[in-house]
Amino acid sequence: MQAASQKLILLDIPDYEKIDVYIAHGGYKQAERALKQMSSDEIINLVKSSGLKGRGGAGFPTGLKWSFMPKEYDGPKYLCVNGDESEPGSFKDRQIMEFNPHQVIEGILIASKAMGITTTYIYIRGEYHKWANCMQRAIDEAYKAGFVGCKMKDTFGIDFQTDIYIHQGAGAYVCGEETSLMNSIEGKRAYPRNKPPFPAGAGLWGKPTTINNLETIATVPAIFRIGPEEFSKIGAPTQCGNMLFGVSGNINKPGVYELPTGTYLTDIIYDICGGIPNNKKLKAVIPGGVSMIPLRANEIEGLKMDSDSLKKIGSGVGTGGIIVMDEDADLPKVLLRICHFFHHESCGQCTPCREGNGWMEKILKRIVVGDATSKDIDLLYDVACNIEGRTVCALGDACAWPIKGFISKFRDEFEKMVSPSRNYIPLNVIHSKRNSLINL
Repeated sequence: MQAASQKLILLDIPDYEKIDVYIAHGGYKQAERALKQMSSDEIINLVKSSGLKGRGGAGFPTGLKWSFMPKEYDGPKYLCVNGDESEPGSFKDRQIMEFNPHQVIEGILIASKAMGITTTYIYIRGEYHKWANCMQRAIDEAYKAGFVGCKMKDTFGIDFQTDIYIHQGAGAYVCGEETSLMNSIEGKRAYPRNKPPFPAGAGLWGKPTTINNLETIATVPAIFRIGPEEFSKIGAPTQCGNMLFGVSGNINKPGVYELPTGTYLTDIIYDICGGIPNNKKLKAVIPGGVSMIPLRANEIEGLKMDSDSLKKIGSGVGTGGIIVMDEDADLPKVLLRICHFFHHESCGQCTPCREGNGWMEKILKRIVVGDATSKDIDLLYDVACNIEGRTVCALGDACAWPIKGFISKFRDEFEKMVSPSRNYIPLNVIHSKRNSLINL
């Protein structure tokens, strides 16, 4: 099988979630190799040379992130595996937890040796009860087999051990932000922290901490298995390897697909996923979860699904959550649902996000019910601009981008729902202090 088409994470092996099946197919061999034969620097350099970048949305080079962990520090060090996929349109990590949990554990062992990690927390979305149980069963199996915990010394013959714990989320989207995640694990309210200090210097309980997405960690053993050079040949040159794409919306074959980065979006929609039901026309696509800028149908021809290609047209690959909308989609109502989500999920720490999201939802409701003018569309866009870049974490940007994107690209859809003029005092007059509130 050619490197560009082979599966690395969601393998078509029956019962692969069971430890005996995983071991029978070479499972934990790469962890044994890393633990017994390689130094920390060798592991980090191998991951660096593979070109692996984080799969949680930011796309930061994984090996480089690992290298930030202070080597001279002699106290506890932590790894947080982020499985809190709470953004609408994203549902890839639960597939890994259900069908390949042991590869996550093996990746944790390799990362632990590379950074001297003694404790790992797998942070799983609070609503993911089924998948948390899947992950816990695999961890229990790994402990019993001696791959994790105090028995590691006997299993691998080395003086090293690490422990793995599951922490279920606090039911909030913001918990997926890395510093909010750490506050949640510590038992605090999940408010994002100011940076610096960064987690590698002061993370969990003030100790050095690395946070990686669950898919990122699951990819590490595959890199060791096929080699970093082979991995670097897969997919887009600037974002190597396979990626899990969760396709939903108006599509004939929704689901999670493991594909090389750089796969054409049209191939994903029309070939791999069978096209749009009833042969309807495409109106819009959200390429990476609802926080990403939407794309018009005429923008996707020749578009590759990788971070650089999407960045060039003003959007992003995000978490690979592709949402397809056909010609009948009511985009103002779609945007209202997105806006309601972000308003509900704002932690309330930052005034622009806390107040601005409420403003945007109210304005959108007026537009959707036909009780607005074109000035309200401009006001909605203006409020989004006043939120973007003015919050502690990226949720402010995440809620502003879809507003700006939908209005910029589909303004005609919004204009159809408003009246040229109305005999009422517009919101920007009623609330004359809007800008001062939002910019606090």
